Amino acid sequence: MNTSCTLPLFLKSLRWIAVSAAIACGSCYALPLNSQHAIVISDDTGQVLLEKDANTVVPIASLTKLMTAMVLLDSKPNMREMISIQESDVDVLKHSRSHVPLGTTLPRQEILRLALMSSDNRAAASLARTYPGGNAAFLLAVKNKIKALGMTNTVILEPTGLSPENTSTAADLAKMAAAASHYPSIADITTDSSDQFKMKGRNVTFRNTNRLVGSPGWDVLLSKTGFTVEAGHCLIMRIEQAGRHATLVLLNAQANSSRIFDAISIRRLLSSTKAHAPKTRQSRRPQIR
Repeated sequence: MNTSCTLPLFLKSLRWIAVSAAIACGSCYALPLNSQHAIVISDDTGQVLLEKDANTVVPIASLTKLMTAMVLLDSKPNMREMISIQESDVDVLKHSRSHVPLGTTLPRQEILRLALMSSDNRAAASLARTYPGGNAAFLLAVKNKIKALGMTNTVILEPTGLSPENTSTAADLAKMAAAASHYPSIADITTDSSDQFKMKGRNVTFRNTNRLVGSPGWDVLLSKTGFTVEAGHCLIMRIEQAGRHATLVLLNAQANSSRIFDAISIRRLLSSTKAHAPKTRQSRRPQIR
């Protein structure tokens, strides 16, 4: 499978311009949200449907892994090359749990699936470690990718999102989601509800960290969750609802159920006739509670 971005460069450039313009234009509809920071953009029109404190810089947790995946795929690596999980891939910052044992050896493509679908930190760390030129070259590529996407309020210093110094805004992350959606591998992996991996002679099932993926009534085109104490519960999704496409970014919800409730509310908004009425010029940007 060709994992690189499939659109011509000039079309991609137009896409980034459209997303940036949409973010600048302001929101159109009020909706109470539990998440502290949010933005919803129509992928069909480029219109910002709603936003809530979308330009405040905050930690982004494992949403980072979408950037990790894009930078990896941009390097066009051998996705069949075997990668082993090493001691250096273990999280010593948050001491987070992993169901991927040390010594697990899998093709790079399977390691990428673990990093994205089940948000495994050891898998993400190993992808950066085995990047051509190692971690230093990986972080330089991340910096260049952030600049290329016009994510002016984003800093990413490691590949997993465990560090609270990985920060961005909901508005910037909408640009990242737009970019990630053009990578077939990322779209495919993040919309699988579960997958099975053979580890040390036995089959282990891993599930998507976003329980909306595969749920009845949901057509998810891209997904990534995130959580740390500093970042709260975060979610990026691109969805299709009633024939319409939208990107949503939710940051710093107090609980997983809170971000899920917000996503359900946004889906209802997309389905409503009011959500697709033309914006009136005299209306002011609503304050979302």
